[in-house]
Amino acid sequence: MKHFRAIALMTLTLAVAACNTGGFGASSDSPYAPTVDPKGEAVDGLVVGWRLMDAGEYDLAMDSFVRAGLEQGLTPDVLAAVGTANLVMGRLGQAEDLLRQALEADDTHPETWNNLGITLMERGKYAEAEQILRRAYALDNGESDAIRDNLRIALANSNQPVYGDEKEQEYKLVRRGSSDYVIRQTP
Repeated sequence: MKHFRAIALMTLTLAVAACNTGGFGASSDSPYAPTVDPKGEAVDGLVVGWRLMDAGEYDLAMDSFVRAGLEQGLTPDVLAAVGTANLVMGRLGQAEDLLRQALEADDTHPETWNNLGITLMERGKYAEAEQILRRAYALDNGESDAIRDNLRIALANSNQPVYGDEKEQEYKLVRRGSSDYVIRQTP
Protein backbone atom coordinates (compact mmCIF):
# COMPACT_ATOMS: atom_id res chain seq x y z
CA MET A 1 0.00 0.00 0.00
CA LYS A 2 2.91 2.34 0.75
CA HIS A 3 4.35 1.68 -2.69
CA PHE A 4 1.01 2.40 -4.30
CA ARG A 5 0.74 5.78 -2.54
CA ALA A 6 4.35 6.66 -3.42
CA ILE A 7 3.82 5.74 -7.09
CA ALA A 8 0.51 7.66 -7.22
CA LEU A 9 2.12 10.72 -5.60
CA MET A 10 5.08 10.58 -7.98
CA THR A 11 2.77 10.19 -11.01
CA LEU A 12 0.63 13.12 -9.86
CA THR A 13 3.74 15.26 -9.31
CA LEU A 14 5.08 14.48 -12.78
CA ALA A 15 1.69 15.14 -14.37
CA VAL A 16 1.43 18.54 -12.69
CA ALA A 17 5.03 19.36 -13.64
CA ALA A 18 4.31 18.44 -17.27
CA CYS A 19 1.40 20.90 -17.34
CA ASN A 20 3.66 23.79 -16.38
CA THR A 21 4.43 25.81 -19.52
CA GLY A 22 7.49 27.47 -18.00
CA GLY A 23 9.52 24.37 -17.28
CA PHE A 24 13.22 25.00 -17.24
CA GLY A 25 13.06 27.54 -20.10
CA ALA A 26 14.01 31.20 -19.88
CA SER A 27 11.88 33.38 -17.64
CA SER A 28 10.60 36.77 -18.69
CA ASP A 29 13.08 38.54 -16.40
CA SER A 30 16.06 36.61 -17.75
CA PRO A 31 19.28 38.61 -18.22
CA TYR A 32 19.91 36.83 -21.52
CA ALA A 33 18.87 38.14 -24.91
CA PRO A 34 15.71 36.68 -26.43
CA THR A 35 16.06 34.09 -29.14
CA VAL A 36 16.04 35.16 -32.76
CA ASP A 37 13.02 34.46 -34.90
CA PRO A 38 14.54 33.32 -38.21
CA LYS A 39 11.28 34.06 -40.02
CA GLY A 40 11.00 37.58 -38.57
CA GLU A 41 11.83 40.74 -40.46
CA ALA A 42 14.96 42.67 -39.62
CA VAL A 43 14.68 46.25 -38.44
CA ASP A 44 16.17 48.82 -40.79
CA GLY A 45 19.85 49.37 -39.99
CA LEU A 46 19.45 53.14 -40.18
CA VAL A 47 16.70 53.09 -37.55
CA VAL A 48 18.81 50.91 -35.27
CA GLY A 49 21.83 53.12 -35.87
CA TRP A 50 20.01 56.32 -34.92
CA ARG A 51 18.68 54.65 -31.77
CA LEU A 52 22.22 53.64 -30.87
CA MET A 53 23.42 57.20 -31.53
CA ASP A 54 20.76 58.45 -29.11
CA ALA A 55 22.06 55.95 -26.54
CA GLY A 56 25.64 57.15 -27.00
CA GLU A 57 26.81 53.87 -28.55
CA TYR A 58 28.60 55.42 -31.51
CA ASP A 59 30.74 52.42 -32.50
CA LEU A 60 27.70 50.14 -32.55
CA ALA A 61 25.77 52.79 -34.49
CA MET A 62 28.57 52.92 -37.05
CA ASP A 63 28.37 49.12 -37.44
CA SER A 64 24.62 49.36 -37.94
CA PHE A 65 24.97 52.13 -40.52
CA VAL A 66 27.59 50.12 -42.41
CA ARG A 67 25.28 47.09 -42.35
CA ALA A 68 22.49 49.29 -43.74
CA GLY A 69 24.89 50.37 -46.48
CA LEU A 70 25.54 46.75 -47.37
CA GLU A 71 21.81 46.05 -47.59
CA GLN A 72 20.61 49.28 -49.24
CA GLY A 73 23.71 50.50 -51.03
CA LEU A 74 25.45 53.80 -50.43
CA THR A 75 22.34 55.95 -50.48
CA PRO A 76 22.54 59.60 -49.41
CA ASP A 77 20.87 58.66 -46.12
CA VAL A 78 23.48 55.98 -45.38
CA LEU A 79 26.36 58.31 -46.32
CA ALA A 80 24.93 61.09 -44.12
CA ALA A 81 24.43 58.68 -41.21
CA VAL A 82 27.99 57.31 -41.41
CA GLY A 83 29.31 60.87 -41.78
CA THR A 84 27.40 62.01 -38.72
CA ALA A 85 28.67 59.06 -36.68
CA ASN A 86 32.22 59.94 -37.74
CA LEU A 87 31.60 63.55 -36.70
CA VAL A 88 30.45 62.55 -33.25
CA MET A 89 33.44 60.22 -32.84
CA GLY A 90 35.83 63.03 -33.82
CA ARG A 91 36.85 61.65 -37.22
CA LEU A 92 36.42 65.00 -38.90
CA GLY A 93 38.19 64.30 -42.20
CA GLN A 94 36.11 61.19 -42.84
CA ALA A 95 32.95 62.96 -41.71
CA GLU A 96 33.54 65.85 -44.10
CA ASP A 97 34.19 63.53 -47.06
CA LEU A 98 31.11 61.39 -46.40
CA LEU A 99 28.79 64.34 -45.79
CA ARG A 100 29.98 65.98 -49.02
CA GLN A 101 29.32 62.72 -50.90
CA ALA A 102 25.82 62.56 -49.42
CA LEU A 103 25.16 66.14 -50.52
CA GLU A 104 26.45 65.45 -54.04
CA ALA A 105 23.89 62.66 -54.31
CA ASP A 106 21.00 64.58 -52.70
CA ASP A 107 21.35 68.18 -51.58
CA THR A 108 17.82 68.65 -50.23
CA HIS A 109 18.39 67.62 -46.59
CA PRO A 110 19.09 70.56 -44.28
CA GLU A 111 20.28 68.17 -41.53
CA THR A 112 23.13 66.96 -43.74
CA TRP A 113 24.11 70.55 -44.58
CA ASN A 114 23.99 71.37 -40.85
CA ASN A 115 26.22 68.43 -39.94
CA LEU A 116 28.71 69.41 -42.65
CA GLY A 117 28.72 72.95 -41.25
CA ILE A 118 29.47 71.62 -37.77
CA THR A 119 32.28 69.49 -39.18
CA LEU A 120 33.80 72.51 -40.89
CA MET A 121 33.56 74.58 -37.70
CA GLU A 122 35.29 71.81 -35.78
CA ARG A 123 38.07 71.90 -38.39
CA GLY A 124 38.38 75.69 -38.06
CA LYS A 125 36.95 76.47 -41.52
CA TYR A 126 34.53 79.11 -40.24
CA ALA A 127 33.95 81.02 -43.49
CA GLU A 128 32.96 77.88 -45.40
CA ALA A 129 30.94 76.65 -42.42
CA GLU A 130 29.05 79.94 -42.43
CA GLN A 131 28.09 79.49 -46.11
CA ILE A 132 27.09 75.85 -45.59
CA LEU A 133 24.97 76.72 -42.54
CA ARG A 134 23.29 79.58 -44.43
CA ARG A 135 22.25 77.02 -47.04
CA ALA A 136 20.98 74.64 -44.33
CA TYR A 137 19.00 77.47 -42.73
CA ALA A 138 17.47 78.43 -46.09
CA LEU A 139 16.52 74.83 -46.92
CA ASP A 140 14.92 74.50 -43.49
CA ASN A 141 12.99 77.78 -43.97
CA GLY A 142 14.40 79.00 -40.69
CA GLU A 143 12.35 76.50 -38.68
CA SER A 144 15.22 74.79 -36.85
CA ASP A 145 16.59 76.48 -33.75
CA ALA A 146 19.61 74.17 -33.86
CA ILE A 147 20.63 75.26 -37.36
CA ARG A 148 20.07 78.92 -36.44
CA ASP A 149 22.26 78.55 -33.34
CA ASN A 150 24.99 76.83 -35.36
CA LEU A 151 24.85 79.64 -37.93
CA ARG A 152 25.21 82.22 -35.16
CA ILE A 153 28.31 80.45 -33.84
CA ALA A 154 29.81 80.25 -37.32
CA LEU A 155 29.10 83.95 -37.93
CA ALA A 156 30.64 84.91 -34.60
CA ASN A 157 33.76 82.86 -35.27
CA SER A 158 34.20 83.93 -38.91
CA ASN A 159 34.08 87.62 -37.97
CA GLN A 160 36.75 87.36 -35.27
CA PRO A 161 40.25 87.94 -36.59
CA VAL A 162 42.91 85.69 -35.15
CA TYR A 163 45.97 87.54 -33.86
CA GLY A 164 48.80 85.97 -31.94
CA ASP A 165 48.01 82.91 -29.88
CA GLU A 166 44.87 81.14 -30.89
CA LYS A 167 42.33 80.81 -28.15
CA GLU A 168 41.23 77.20 -28.04
CA GLN A 169 37.51 76.71 -27.61
CA GLU A 170 35.74 73.57 -26.54
CA TYR A 171 32.48 72.59 -28.18
CA LYS A 172 29.88 70.00 -27.36
CA LEU A 173 27.62 68.34 -29.92
CA VAL A 174 23.99 68.08 -28.85
CA ARG A 175 21.54 66.02 -30.90
CA ARG A 176 18.30 67.63 -31.99
CA GLY A 177 15.68 65.69 -33.90
CA SER A 178 16.48 62.62 -35.93
CA SER A 179 19.79 63.48 -37.54
CA ASP A 180 20.85 67.03 -36.82
CA TYR A 181 23.19 68.27 -34.16
CA VAL A 182 23.67 71.61 -32.52
CA ILE A 183 27.11 72.66 -31.41
CA ARG A 184 27.37 74.36 -28.03
CA GLN A 185 30.37 76.09 -26.55
CA THR A 186 31.36 74.65 -23.19
CA PRO A 187 32.15 77.13 -20.42
